[in-house]
Amino acid sequence: MHQTMQGTLHPVFSSRQHVLSSTAKPVTPFGGLVSLVEFFSSLKLGDALGRLMPFAYTSPYAIAPEQTLLAFILSIICGARRLAHTDRLRAGRALHAMLGMDRFPGTDTVRNLLKRFTQPVIEAFWRPLWCWLLQQGWAMPVLGWSLDLDCFAPPHGAHRFAAACRQAVSLLPPGCTVFQRSGHQEGAERGYNPSRPGRHTHHPLLAVLAEAPLVLHGWLRSGKAGSARGVVPFLQEALALMPADWRLRAVRADSGFFDQSLLGFLKERSLPYIIVARMTRTLKAAAASLKEWTPLDAH
Repeated sequence: MHQTMQGTLHPVFSSRQHVLSSTAKPVTPFGGLVSLVEFFSSLKLGDALGRLMPFAYTSPYAIAPEQTLLAFILSIICGARRLAHTDRLRAGRALHAMLGMDRFPGTDTVRNLLKRFTQPVIEAFWRPLWCWLLQQGWAMPVLGWSLDLDCFAPPHGAHRFAAACRQAVSLLPPGCTVFQRSGHQEGAERGYNPSRPGRHTHHPLLAVLAEAPLVLHGWLRSGKAGSARGVVPFLQEALALMPADWRLRAVRADSGFFDQSLLGFLKERSLPYIIVARMTRTLKAAAASLKEWTPLDAH
């Protein structure tokens, strides 16, 4: 006789519990989502989406927008690469029961929901949702977070510096990287591209909580954008996303972010910082003229 294991599941959008059992018989291809659904339920994600959703449908036959959004997210997790692929989950009745959804949205329903998300709606929905999410499972270190700004191709010294810093403290890093683009992509322009020089790229700016690890904030910039372009307003937005009781221990950056506007912003906000500077003749002369030095531990 085949021995089975049993457990319970709490749906995201329903108060009923489901009994789960494992068996050798194939029942549903989406059974592996049980742990994820239980995690969403423990976070009360369905309640949060419904509470923060900036609009509601008036039709009594409409599927709630928070349910449609979660169905879209699960479709992507299950491998959807275009809107038409969201229909793959419509036949999974066991999955619908796991989610507590009486009906599963189709492609047109998902498309109509996404059309609702204009830029003002995105701002009104995403920022409060992100602040709520940050408070669910990321406790601030005792000494606070360290903010690490990192370029895509910093000098070797900056790499060693950043590696040493990461061993010692926690961080929230805005970092730069390069996304290679083929064909016509909005905003993609010729810029730094180590693998295919001369091709179009995007040069995003990211803020990452490294100890989480978690992307806190991100901007998608054109490929020709410099590392420090827009870094001050970007940091203002990133800091606004952090919970009120979080604080920064330090801001760290490599030479790509050595910019007077950034230095002025950090001083204005009274944020301690360490920024790598290129060893130019002017800098060497200024350092040589200093008479008072503070000794630091070389290790």
